[in-house]
Amino acid sequence: MTIPSAISLVTLGVRDVRAATAFYQSLGFERSSASVDGEVSFFRTTSAILAVWGEDELAADAHQPGGRPTGFRGVALALNVADRAQVDTALQAAERAGATVPKPAEATDWGGYSGYFADPDGHLWEVAHNPFWPLDERGLPQLP
Repeated sequence: MTIPSAISLVTLGVRDVRAATAFYQSLGFERSSASVDGEVSFFRTTSAILAVWGEDELAADAHQPGGRPTGFRGVALALNVADRAQVDTALQAAERAGATVPKPAEATDWGGYSGYFADPDGHLWEVAHNPFWPLDERGLPQLP
């Protein structure tokens, strides 16, 4: 048996569900009515569902030790956009909403343009324009 390659849900462990919910809503993410106020929030995206849930609850659910993660976690989520200007605009919007920008947008060695923001809990998001991956009508990159 193989595992389906359709990522359906990404859950971020956060210190404060209400604060994380407000942050993602300020970025324009649409919160689902399936959310439970103050406990877990689900956001519709053009692809997978994004959830924010208490980091201790997430750790317990996965049978992992709790505690506040520090440093680089070895994971980054990505938002692909249609052009360089949209990369800059997205990074500025994230910063206004309370994110930090550990890597401002810059030209890449692979021919694109990207930068990173970290949400208030330190989850990294890359915002990238890749001229070799056209976006479909939903805004999702199309791999060759």
